[in-house]
Amino acid sequence: MDIVVLALVAGLPWSTTLTSILGIVIFFGILTTVRTERMLATISRPAGALPLALVLLAAIGVTWASGVSWVERLNALGKMTKLLLLPLLLFHFQSSPRAKWMFATFVGSNMILLAYSFVASAVPELAIVQRVGGLGVPVRNYIDQSQGFSLVAVALAGLSFEAASQQKRRWVAALGVVSLLFFANLAFINVARTAFVYLPIMLVLLTIRYSSQRTASVGFIGACVLCGALWQTSPNLQRKVSAIFIEVAAFQPDAEIGEREPSAAERLEFWRKSFQFIETAPVLGHGTGSIRRLFEQESIGRTGISALVVSNPHNQTLAAAVQWGSVGILLVWTMWIAHVRLFCSRALVAWIGMLATVQNIASSIFNSHLMDAYEGWLYVLVVGIAGGELLRIESRKPAPLDSAIAPSSRHVE
Repeated sequence: MDIVVLALVAGLPWSTTLTSILGIVIFFGILTTVRTERMLATISRPAGALPLALVLLAAIGVTWASGVSWVERLNALGKMTKLLLLPLLLFHFQSSPRAKWMFATFVGSNMILLAYSFVASAVPELAIVQRVGGLGVPVRNYIDQSQGFSLVAVALAGLSFEAASQQKRRWVAALGVVSLLFFANLAFINVARTAFVYLPIMLVLLTIRYSSQRTASVGFIGACVLCGALWQTSPNLQRKVSAIFIEVAAFQPDAEIGEREPSAAERLEFWRKSFQFIETAPVLGHGTGSIRRLFEQESIGRTGISALVVSNPHNQTLAAAVQWGSVGILLVWTMWIAHVRLFCSRALVAWIGMLATVQNIASSIFNSHLMDAYEGWLYVLVVGIAGGELLRIESRKPAPLDSAIAPSSRHVE
């Protein structure tokens, strides 16, 4: 089964279809190996139980989505079912010692994509996917690519610090160079504007873990200088940041939609309407798959941005609230909090799991990243694999009570 998980991890940056197919194979493959007692122990933990509860709520929610076709209801439910794999991965990697293989494979796959990205930025015709604003994004889209590249860049920077503490200079250089290449791609080739939110938070986590109070202040000053230099030398960053303020300043619900998506203005309108929808069904929401119907009804007789019809309000909390009300909000946030608490450990694997969890929470302010394909799968895989490995490590530690009793036991003998 580890080979199939390895294939899924390798294929995640490249193909949505392959990821979904392998995810189904892994789900049933692990399910056939489940031992009832150990599985019950896994799902008795909030980290394992809450993803199941969220999918169960989505499944029940199809029953009260009035006026919505069953195709739309099941499609919306399908976007949540990937969370079913998370407790199974937690279960599986408590006994599998190959979590490091998964991380190395994901990094290697992204390194190949990184090289392809640099080539595609120089020769756009070589990109598999041709999209407006997709320079240097040969597959998928720039939001997905930025999510993966950011996670790998920060994780490798942390591994470089780990190598430095062990006096492994060659590893320090190798890991540091690769990490900088990922950061360079984000700065100079293409980056999702959502990264301006989650990347600083991830870098703060990096600083907290590897810096003392004195070096943290020096690092902060250095980071400010570096950001200033990048701003001066990167047209990519200047264009992305400036566009946010221009779009927000020009926001009008009835404004005409330009050739390029005014995404910041669109989000403001999606959020404004979502709050209206929530007010009419605050407890249980409008049901699974109801978002598009609500936007269709609200768009009648409108023009411009206010006439846009979407099935995603581009905010995970609002997406949950519109469909499942305050119950949905409670489950989404308690799940995130449970996973943050799971990774409150000094173990390296816990820190990587924390990175992915915090990244998903932060990016879900501007997207519905539990429902989206790449980001949702990335969250499930990292939290499931890292969480299972952490639980495996902790289960092998001797209990404090055992170590305290052992000496006295030997004395009695």
